[in-house]
Amino acid sequence: MTKEHGLIKGDSVGQSALAPDMRWTSELKRTRQAGPSQIHKDWSAAGFSTAAVHAGTTDDPISGAVGTPIYQTSTFLLDDEQYRSVEEGYARDRFIYTRYGNPNQWALQTKLAALEGAESALVFSSGMAAITATVMAMMDKGAHIVASNELYGGTYNLFNQELPTLNMSVSYVDPRDYEAIEAAIQPNTQILYFEALTNPLLKLVDIKRLSQIAKRNKIRLIIDGTFLTPISCRIVEMGADLVIHSASKYLNGHSDLIAGAVMGSRKLVDMVWPRLLAYGGSLDPHACFLFERGLKTLAIRMAAHENSALQLAQYLEQHPTVKRVFYPLLESHPDNSLAVSVLKNGGGMISFEIMGGDKAALKLLKCLNIPKQATSLGGVESLVSLPFNTSHAGYTSKQRQDMGINPGCIRLSVGIEDAADLINDFEQALNSI
Repeated sequence: MTKEHGLIKGDSVGQSALAPDMRWTSELKRTRQAGPSQIHKDWSAAGFSTAAVHAGTTDDPISGAVGTPIYQTSTFLLDDEQYRSVEEGYARDRFIYTRYGNPNQWALQTKLAALEGAESALVFSSGMAAITATVMAMMDKGAHIVASNELYGGTYNLFNQELPTLNMSVSYVDPRDYEAIEAAIQPNTQILYFEALTNPLLKLVDIKRLSQIAKRNKIRLIIDGTFLTPISCRIVEMGADLVIHSASKYLNGHSDLIAGAVMGSRKLVDMVWPRLLAYGGSLDPHACFLFERGLKTLAIRMAAHENSALQLAQYLEQHPTVKRVFYPLLESHPDNSLAVSVLKNGGGMISFEIMGGDKAALKLLKCLNIPKQATSLGGVESLVSLPFNTSHAGYTSKQRQDMGINPGCIRLSVGIEDAADLINDFEQALNSI
């Protein structure tokens, strides 16, 4: 094999650069490779930690720097190859302008795709940018979505407020009621949209079953996998067409950037890319550097999250002040059998309900010393919040109760602190109320 124009001879990206007589409009055999124009080693057979460290990462051949440099530039030099890529439809695979693509974005996207077991990935300036671009790319005007009735508030606002202005509609259904999901499908339905693990009650959806429904009805399945990472399960391999992440959470893991990502087939991700350009949600090179650095420790962080979360959930479950605890690896969880069969990691999210309602819950938060009162999740530090005044403040009290979010519900993102320290802190806080 020989390298030419940043490609391996015979690769399918930019075929016209290697065979000028071949054209996009007339050559039906033309396909795309999984990644960018740079050459990356294939780490798909490696373990998660190895792939997290090495996949996509580019060592600088000029300085010898270990790790991807920050390409803090808005634009790139143009030559015949760049012009040809625009003319013939593979501009995504060439560096032209950072909003279109940047080496830091591609290093990160290659790593994400390797971890998810997907062909391709895109990164965005936020999780909502990823959700908006992906959903809009998969829908025509007047289309219909069947979605979970327990969506993240930002997604619900997009569906409930923005989509109707484009004559698009959404039907909301119980994410566990698969007969109702199929019954909600209409002739103009184009998407099933669900969260792998719901917020905040941690209901685990059966992605394989949803995939069967989608395929049977010839519609696409999009899964928000934010609460579960590829360490827990590879959602694309389970049958989803696209998986979306608010990467500000577990994927980055350090509560220091806002980012989003989508992973899936190269064909579908290529369809999302023009929406990224149109909506302007590109991720800047320095944020990509931070994101890539965070991903390198994903596997060991998730092991620590699960270890502390499971021990804390077991402690909370036996405390007399706690009414109920939601954590998928607890035997008491309604979806425990599914969780045990499909999850390689239970994650660090716990929700629990205490006696005394929201007033007692607010007092508990003030008595805790280790968890910080803050929105978001998935960082190395434990974060605690109440859904009624944060993530689900946009819902009415009746809507929350219909979801099962009762007064006194607390959402806890368990960090990587020692389980014993967290248990001792909750012991003193619960006793104080």
